[in-house]
Amino acid sequence: MSNNADGDQLKDKLEQLRCHFTWELVIEDTEIADLENRVLEQIEFLDTKYNVGIYTLLAYVKHLRGQNEEALKSLKEAEDLTQQEHDNQSDVRSLVTWGNYAWLHYHMGRHAEAQIYLDEVKNTCRKLANSSSYRIECPQMDCEEGWALLKCGGENYERAKVCFEKALEVDPENPEFSTGYAITVYRLQAFNKPAKSTEAVLNTLKQAVRLNPEDAYMKSLLALQLQGVRQEAQGEKYIKEALTDGSSKIYVFRHAAKFYRKKGSTREALQFLKLALKATPSSVCLHHQMGLCYKLQMIRIKRATNGQPKGQDKENINRIIQSAISHFEFAVQQKPTFEFAYIDLAEMYTEAGDHQKAEDVYQKVLCMESLNKYMLQQVHFHYGQFLEFQKKSEVDAISHYLKAVKIENASLNRDKSIYSLKKLALKKLQRDASDIESLYILGFIHKVKGEMNEALEYYEQALRLVPVLENSVLVTHRH
Repeated sequence: MSNNADGDQLKDKLEQLRCHFTWELVIEDTEIADLENRVLEQIEFLDTKYNVGIYTLLAYVKHLRGQNEEALKSLKEAEDLTQQEHDNQSDVRSLVTWGNYAWLHYHMGRHAEAQIYLDEVKNTCRKLANSSSYRIECPQMDCEEGWALLKCGGENYERAKVCFEKALEVDPENPEFSTGYAITVYRLQAFNKPAKSTEAVLNTLKQAVRLNPEDAYMKSLLALQLQGVRQEAQGEKYIKEALTDGSSKIYVFRHAAKFYRKKGSTREALQFLKLALKATPSSVCLHHQMGLCYKLQMIRIKRATNGQPKGQDKENINRIIQSAISHFEFAVQQKPTFEFAYIDLAEMYTEAGDHQKAEDVYQKVLCMESLNKYMLQQVHFHYGQFLEFQKKSEVDAISHYLKAVKIENASLNRDKSIYSLKKLALKKLQRDASDIESLYILGFIHKVKGEMNEALEYYEQALRLVPVLENSVLVTHRH
């Protein structure tokens, strides 16, 4: 019993620590392999002054994979780096490492070793903050937590943002805090639109570049944001600057590829992606980008041939579609929660004429529990298009467009869903002027747009038809 009591006491102390084991990082089991890949890529290819955190995260990922001895080696790397990079702050910077050590030893059944690291944490907290507990509130710790959350994927971004904001309140000119915050709001903008206005994100990135003038990675992010607010020429200057810098090259290639794809220069984009893939052949992000480039090339040929490609154009399109499919398939195999890649894959299966595979992919995404509102809206719209144009099922398409519109999240695909709903409702009314459902749908669309008078007109028109239809049904039954 005393052993159990000691274990419980130890666990209580461990739960007070601030480290990866207590930060409640949201990581799906199916994402662990991809996360480890991304962490290892960062260690090898990202030139940064902030490497300690990535080794402590790697230790946690190794633990999740059941590799506790490997995890201990990663923590040793973090310790060595702390001495090199943060000699003047080594105590506070070591708190996360020691916390992870304590938890690892606890999980390995080495309670005495766990207690040694707990004592290290407690003594440091006492020295730095006159605190007798096992945790300390300070901006460096908020920043460490922010980086961990940021690296673990979109479900953690909102909390990462809060951490960096807390750190910046104390030290607004800190280059590391500024970098973490800028990357977070940039990612949030894409992951869960709208997180912040694009102008606010732009200013945040400019601030980070001002405080980190040598950081090629941040310059390439700023370039993409400038392109997003229609300052492409200014953005290209930053991309070229980042490319000549020589640091974080693989990441800069990724961002350059995205920049040139959005500019419409798929040839240049593919060149950068192929260079990056040589170094990181299993990168999910790069394979997805490759697929998007091929998708754009396909769209171009279809437009140039008015949707009727023949001969060489037809052959090129078929080859391009298969290339896109293989890259998107790789992306979802490596990262089974990559919703965007599933939608792109379903669209390419549709282009290839394989409607059953497309249907299977849409069903798989719709069953995902991790979908946020923005992503769910995207899926309903794209699936609605598939049902309307490929399956020729107006009823099912309407059902999914309605679901997309009812998610009150302003987005381009919500607007497109409203347009598609209106078009289908009007088409059905042309065939049958007493189609009550279509009248209700038009009323709903006007209501969503805030046009209440028009909405009421349609709702009243529908209500007037109800008794007429009921009477006609009764007459039919009597006869």
